[in-house]
Order: sequence, then structure tokens, then C-alpha cells
Amino acid sequence: MELFNPQAIPLTKYLFYTGKGGVGKTSTACATAVTLADSGKQVLLISTDPASNLQDVFSTELTGQGVPIEAVPGLVVANLDPIQAAAEYRESVLAPYQGKLPAAVLAHMAEQLSGSCTVEIAAFNEFSRFITDAALAQQYDHILFDTAPTGHTLRMLQLPSAWSNFISENTHGASCLGQLSGLEGKKAMYKQAVETLADSLQTTLILVSRPEVSPLKEAARASQELAELGVINQTMVINGVLAAYDDSISKSLYRKQQEALATMPPALVALTTYHIPLRAYNITGIDNVRAFLTQDHATLRDEVIQSQSIPKLSDVIEDLYRSNKKVIFTMGKGGVGKTTMAAAIALGLAAKGQKVHLTTTDPAAHLQFVISKSTNITTSRIDEQTELKKYQEEILAKARETMSAEDVAYVEEDLRSPCTQEIAVFRAFAQIVEKAEDEIVVIDTAPTGHTLLLLDATQSYHKEIERTHGDIPEEVKKLLPRLRNAAETEVIIITLAEATPVYEALRLEEDLKRAGIATKWWVINASLYRTGTTNRLLAAKASHEIEWINQVNQHANGHFAVIAWSASDIKDELLLTL
Repeated sequence: MELFNPQAIPLTKYLFYTGKGGVGKTSTACATAVTLADSGKQVLLISTDPASNLQDVFSTELTGQGVPIEAVPGLVVANLDPIQAAAEYRESVLAPYQGKLPAAVLAHMAEQLSGSCTVEIAAFNEFSRFITDAALAQQYDHILFDTAPTGHTLRMLQLPSAWSNFISENTHGASCLGQLSGLEGKKAMYKQAVETLADSLQTTLILVSRPEVSPLKEAARASQELAELGVINQTMVINGVLAAYDDSISKSLYRKQQEALATMPPALVALTTYHIPLRAYNITGIDNVRAFLTQDHATLRDEVIQSQSIPKLSDVIEDLYRSNKKVIFTMGKGGVGKTTMAAAIALGLAAKGQKVHLTTTDPAAHLQFVISKSTNITTSRIDEQTELKKYQEEILAKARETMSAEDVAYVEEDLRSPCTQEIAVFRAFAQIVEKAEDEIVVIDTAPTGHTLLLLDATQSYHKEIERTHGDIPEEVKKLLPRLRNAAETEVIIITLAEATPVYEALRLEEDLKRAGIATKWWVINASLYRTGTTNRLLAAKASHEIEWINQVNQHANGHFAVIAWSASDIKDELLLTL
């Protein structure tokens, strides 16, 4: 793989960066923008990422209109707020129905318009203005977008039913996108934006990943989804590649990265791929942004841990044991280690003599091998794809009884949304929890607060609307109140000691609070700081974790644990994490 050097690569006018949270999209986009501006180009950088830290990166107050960066002549940066845009969009869609529909129906519609897909639609609406503006195209040599739309959003925009009053008339209860009728006047702009996105002469889509299994799988999924829609103008950048090692930790990390790269999904192998070396510093400040693509400086930060002692996972388990929790979820964004933590918690409680049932969506056979050593643990595995397919077929069968082909196509696309998978898996989890009344149930994933509110709102909604397209099983109805009972249920937030994972975890926690579900413990996983590495680069990187460990400590009022980075996600000596 060649080094990623924007000056040595033929670049189109529009550059879209995409990838899962925390892989370095913003850092890569910012470094590209600065490099191009430094070479004399006129550059506009636009972020639509809800977790964006562009203001910190450039040490400048930013707006949605664009602000020139004094230290980088030729660079203008716009920081759009998709959360605010989504809120305004939601209000505009609901306004015509106020006073005309029952409160329960309005609540259901409002919740449908509160999910991540609606935020993405609002973001797409915002940057569509930029990609279709002829004056901007003349003014700038390059326009960069930090965060690209998903294939799901692009497909939804192309469905006729998406532009009707669909959700006010028909709903299966799982929609997380909602109607687009409030944007009817912008169909032409959207069409032009989608066409520009797929035009390889104008646009390049840059998939950003890390040399790790989970982000590479996510990149492959995004690549395939977009390619199916004709967006084949793709390039990949793998960020954070370790080039050498000199202690056991750096050696393990190097080998793990190389193994992930060697087994990269086939969909990615054919792409032109570049890499960026692992950097020890956070990408804030112009100096660091300029250095990101060209040089490293492994400077140890002098910040210190504010807590007198750092709790371990065993402290979390002791609290769960003493408080007699019966249902325990580990929650977090993909790739933070939810399954590992769930397994460790199950083992820890079993070691205290508790009967534990561990339910996981992890397909790894070696998890069963590790857990089988404990006589107090039973396990079950939910096949996410099987449950999703079963749920999709159930909904579509009912939809076909009463809907037109266009509306069925809308439902079919809506069933690809993240909320749909959460609901399908949650139904399977609910059945297991129902059967395990005499055990502690530990579950390695959970629906977001938004999805729980959808399920809750749907119950009220269907009391008033006789025609139903999505039934909620009794065990799910029973489990919803149980999750809100803090005396019985515990949700543990799993994150990493980095900016984006912490910001995402905070949003996740807010989402749960909105659904009436309290959280107490946070677990920071895969910490280099906790390893005690002596490698110069990794030790410097570990010192940059301290700021985030301190932030989590303060936010969680000391209810946090830090787990050392490990070469394997789940290992025979899993109990050592305790």
C-alpha cells in the first residue's frame, strides 16, 4: 500500500469521506483539505458528522455557512449541525398534523422522525445544497465532505412512496426514517446531488478504515451498498497502520493489524488502497493536521489520571452482584468490545456462585469454548441475520395484503434500517429473558433508546388504529417496563479512550435516558494506557488517552473501569480482564 498523499493522487472536485465512527474520517478529511490548500488550491471542507470536533481541530469557532481558516489561506470550513437540522425538519413535518391526529399517533410519528436515519436525511439535505451550488463549484477547486450518505438513505430517496404521506397512513412500527413529504420541493436538488455523487469525473468516495476486522467489514458493507447504486468511484484509506514493533504490546498490535489486512473482505481488495501510519497524537491544532499525513512526533503528554485509583471490571461485577441485578446489557457502538465484556461479566458473576445465562449475537465458536469451563453458565446465540429475515418476511407478508407495490417497496427499504435489525434481535432476546426468570441474564447488545421508544409508541398507536402492520409480542411488551426498572436492569456503556467513541457513547446514553433507562457504569475497553507499553509511539498514544479517561471518570462520577488492550477479542484467560 502506498502512503496517502493527496498531492500525488489524481483528485476529483468533490471528495466524500465515509467509514464507521472513530476510524479517522475527520482527521483524514482535514489533513487532505489543509494539504490541498497549502499547495495553492481553493478548498471548502464541510462536516455533517454529529460527533464532529472540527472546531477543536482548527481552534476556530465554525458555522454552517463556512469560515475562512486564517492559518491556512485558501481553506474555508463549514460545520453543519445535523441534529439541529433534524429537529427543525421533524417540527416542519409534524406541524400540519397538530390538532388533527390523536396524540398517540403524533407521538409515534415524532419518534419515527427522531432516529439516526432522519439525522442522516437532514445531513443529506444540508450538503445537497453545497454539491448542487454552481457558484461554489466555480469558486472552489475541491469541496470535501466529512461523512457520506449511506446506501440505505440513497435508495430511500429514490422510492416514490418516500415522498408521500406514507407514515401517517401506514406503518409497521419499525420505521426509523419517517416520511420525506416535508422535502417535496427539493426532489430535483436531491436527484442532481445523487447523480453528482455517482459521477466518477466529479466525485471520489473515500472509504476510511482502520487495520482491524470490524471497521474493514463495515467498509466492505458500505462499499458494496454504494456500488449497487452505481457509486463505484471508490478509493480506500487505511488509517493507523503500525510499521514496526519493539515490545510485546507493539508486536501483538502489529501482528493483529497484519492479520486483519491479510484477510480483508474481497469487496475491498480490488479498490485502490492507501495507508496512513499510526500517529501518537490527537489531530487538533493546525500543526498536527499538517503533520498527520507526513510525519510523527511521539510526545508524551503530562496530563495525569484524576482518580486516585482506576476501577477494574471486577469492581463493576461486585456492584452488579451486591445490587442483585437480573438483566444486564452491554451497549456501545460496533467494535468497542461489547461481547468480550458481556462474557467477562457472566464469568465473574458465575464465579460468585450465581446462575447466569449469557445471550450473544457473536458468531465466534471460541466464545462457547471459553464459557463452557464454567458450570454456572448457560449460553444461547441469536443469529442476527436469521432473526432479521424472519421479521422482514412477517412484516412484508402483512404489507402485501393491503399495500400497493410502491408502498411495499418503501417498507422493504425501510426494513433495511438499523432500527429494524434492533427490533428483530430484541424480540429474540425478549423470548430468552422470559424463559430465564430464575437466572441472571447477560446480553451483549441492546436496542437504542430510540428503538425502545418506537416499540413503546407503537403499542399506544395500535390501540387507536385498528389496521396493524407490526405486532409486538407479549414478551417484548413485558420487557420494556422491566428495562426501565433500575433495581432490576443495568445497562453498561462500553467505549474507547478516544474522542469519537466517547462522544458517540454520550449520545447513546442520552438516547437511553430519553427512553427512561438509567445507566451507571462505563467501561473503557482496549486501553493502551492500561497495558504499560514501553514502545515509544504507543506510550505517547497511551498518554493521549488520559484526557478521555478523566472525562469519563468525571461524567460517570467514578463509576468506570478501564480494560487493557489485548491482542485477541476473547481469549482463554478472559478472567484476567477482571
